[in-house]
Amino acid sequence: MSQVLKGAPELALEWHRAGRGAALATVVETWGSAPRRVGAQMVVSGDGQIEGSVSGGCVEGAVMVAALDAIESGKGTLLEFGVSDGDAFAVGLACGGTIKVLVEPVGTVLTEGVLSQLVEARAARIAVAYVADAKTGGGDLTKTGFEDRFRMDRSGIEDDGRFVAIHNPPLRLIVVGAVHIAQALVPMARVAGFDPVIVDPRAAFGSEARFPGETVVDEWPDEALQHIGVDARTALVLLTHDPKLDDPALHIALKSDIFYIGALGSKRTHAKRVERLQDAGYSDGAIARIYGPVGLDIGAASPSEIAVSILGEVLTVLRKGA
Repeated sequence: MSQVLKGAPELALEWHRAGRGAALATVVETWGSAPRRVGAQMVVSGDGQIEGSVSGGCVEGAVMVAALDAIESGKGTLLEFGVSDGDAFAVGLACGGTIKVLVEPVGTVLTEGVLSQLVEARAARIAVAYVADAKTGGGDLTKTGFEDRFRMDRSGIEDDGRFVAIHNPPLRLIVVGAVHIAQALVPMARVAGFDPVIVDPRAAFGSEARFPGETVVDEWPDEALQHIGVDARTALVLLTHDPKLDDPALHIALKSDIFYIGALGSKRTHAKRVERLQDAGYSDGAIARIYGPVGLDIGAASPSEIAVSILGEVLTVLRKGA
């Protein structure tokens, strides 16, 4: 049910295979007020088309020129912008912000084979790291060795001079229960970078009027989770209060490597939930993965405040670990 939108790697491969030529430009290092984080990418075709951004519009023109040169020469290059306050102002980087951008022509420095593998991994929601020389580019993919970077979504340069570009699957939030809290939580999650999916077999709850433009799956939660798929980039929030809906989803989630499981309800409700799971044969360690009552203890009262507390807890677990 998930679909990877065409990002810079996908377009670079498509343009290269179409014979247009392509180069990937990637932010490898930043200081000060640089507007894009390390790992941000833009792709340039041999006929001058660009997609993506490395600075929010400040230096894209200069990067495009360098990328066209790289496509012609077949060599990678490292660009630096904003060395001094004056230079930074000239290219739109306020307060002396500095960025370094690695430009890699496809087919020579960034091989078609490696780029193809990267695109396939992204489509299959497999987390991979592209590891290359930070000055000249050209590298390979790996799934291991950078666990902290994967968890933090943090690309960067290692002490040995290698640049590690993290390509994690998009974050996904599955919300079981199309209730008032979900109406606040779903748009907040989307703003925070999650791809939200609402699951509720009750058609009246998950209507288009209540969740305009959102993905709503009107299946029983266990069936829905099997169809959607859950992985280490997925968070699950249960909001129904109804064991008939929540428990089947828990049985799927507890057998997966989903990174966050939260369940709404009082301490008494959660104690009963724990008892049911113990009777079903789940260990105390497995059950301890469930955050219940769900959300950070910030004194939340309204549905919107509870949604804030839930999203805050999800991000805490994602970035700091369980």
